Amino acid sequence: MKKNMGSADKMIRIIAAAIIVVLYFTQVISGTAAIILLTLAAVFLLTSFVSFCPLYLPFGLSTLHKKENK
Repeated sequence: MKKNMGSADKMIRIIAAAIIVVLYFTQVISGTAAIILLTLAAVFLLTSFVSFCPLYLPFGLSTLHKKENK
């Protein structure tokens, strides 16, 4: 897996995941929507930590700047 996520992309995903978790624990979201959003939050965190998004591959996308690619 070659890295294809830049630091800004990773931070946005981590913040979005944190917001979803807070919404769940404050019971703003519940039921099926909560399960779907918590799964999405887990995917966001996983992809952020490995710096790789598989959905970027088919489209040839990368948010990684050459300077960050080390």
